[in-house]
Amino acid sequence: MKFNQTATTRSVAALFVFFLFFAEAISGGTPVATDPSAALCQVVYPLDKSAQDGYRYMFFGNGFFINQRGYLITAAHLLSYFRNGGEPYVLVGPPEGPRHMFEAPIVAADWDHDVAILQAKPNPFESETKIAHLALSASTPPLGQSVQAESLLPPDVLNAHSSAAPLEEVSRGELVDYQFYREEAADLELLLFDHEILSGQSGSPLISAETDSVVGIVIGQWMHPVVVSEGAHAGETRVAPGAALRIHYAISLLEQLHVPWDSAPESSTKAAVSLTDAQSSSTPIPLSLVGAPYPTQALFGDTVLMDARVDQDGKLMDLRVVSGSSPFLEAAVDAVHTWTFSPSPAGGRAVSTRIGIVFQFPQSFLRPATSKGHTYREPFPDSADRGALPSVTVEPDYPLTGDAGDSVILYEYIDAQGRIKSTSVVRGAESLTAAAVSATQQWQFIPARQAGAATDSAAIVVITFRRPTHAHSQ
Repeated sequence: MKFNQTATTRSVAALFVFFLFFAEAISGGTPVATDPSAALCQVVYPLDKSAQDGYRYMFFGNGFFINQRGYLITAAHLLSYFRNGGEPYVLVGPPEGPRHMFEAPIVAADWDHDVAILQAKPNPFESETKIAHLALSASTPPLGQSVQAESLLPPDVLNAHSSAAPLEEVSRGELVDYQFYREEAADLELLLFDHEILSGQSGSPLISAETDSVVGIVIGQWMHPVVVSEGAHAGETRVAPGAALRIHYAISLLEQLHVPWDSAPESSTKAAVSLTDAQSSSTPIPLSLVGAPYPTQALFGDTVLMDARVDQDGKLMDLRVVSGSSPFLEAAVDAVHTWTFSPSPAGGRAVSTRIGIVFQFPQSFLRPATSKGHTYREPFPDSADRGALPSVTVEPDYPLTGDAGDSVILYEYIDAQGRIKSTSVVRGAESLTAAAVSATQQWQFIPARQAGAATDSAAIVVITFRRPTHAHSQ
């Protein structure tokens, strides 16, 4: 099996085993799949047809429908064969048949982040009665949560025929780690789960057992062992886990295309926020933001301050670090490189805007080594353009009844006097959100500048709580 060395995937190949064959928000209508296999399809290319065996085809991997209009998601690296021409097809229908082949042209592909959107034509939902689509969840699933990767594989990969019933492969496991992987063009946030990935499973949905919604897209086997605890008395085990791309990359692409999709009941990528002030002042609106994991090796907390420009395409550029130390700084930078925005509108066109970014890692559940309040100097005093950043921060108290570790992401609208005019929750976490919002209401900000003048601006605040490992100490 040969790996196709494209510009984007060359460096990724060093860490993943990708499986390429031969090239080696509410949608309504059809219900969300209760049986995930009903939403699966195989990404293929037809070779020839015989009356006895149906179409013989090249098999590339899996995809899954996300609405009744025939839109589906897959891993972009499966489509490298088509970058210089030609169109992929999909095999649609239940494993027991009948299954039919549909053209599935590429609607959009984010090659840097390994995600692609296809649309089956003609729309199979108008003729197929045994197919459905899956809901997506942008929420961060906790470590230890049960997940499963659903796939359809041909029984004979090298001589695959559409008349042969595919093999259903269900890979069940638990989330064991998060990883940020940096390659040439972009940074990828991955979910690792303790199950081997088989050839042909790339592009399959990784489904949360808790929400029955897609949290990731399977892309291969993570080639670095991960240590998994088996309990207090069972010791630890080293596993080579499966790797899935966080679904928020696909959601961001869907948002940009204005393609509808079903959201899991507890999640939405659209900032669950009131952005009236932000929109009226032409500040960028977040499409896809993720937090940063609390560094496991850290003994105490820290705060990372950064300033960045959101360009006309909604991408973060020109990231400038104001303060922050290792290992917190690396975790924050890795997370920020995955963010996407809807750019600031002004005069009917997108414009470039600077924003402030704060990552706070509070030492919340141990006796603090220092005061919970912190002060900072004015950032970039000689710069004509900068985002709003705090001059005073206060760390939140960890809820006494809490036992979770997660990130809360807030969107702060800061006026030209440095006052917080509104706080919106982009991503919350049960039992932690209230403490995060309460703490930030005590913060003081230095206003943003544009062309040398103070101006309204946005600031993104990420507060990551570490999961307690023992009882609270006061």
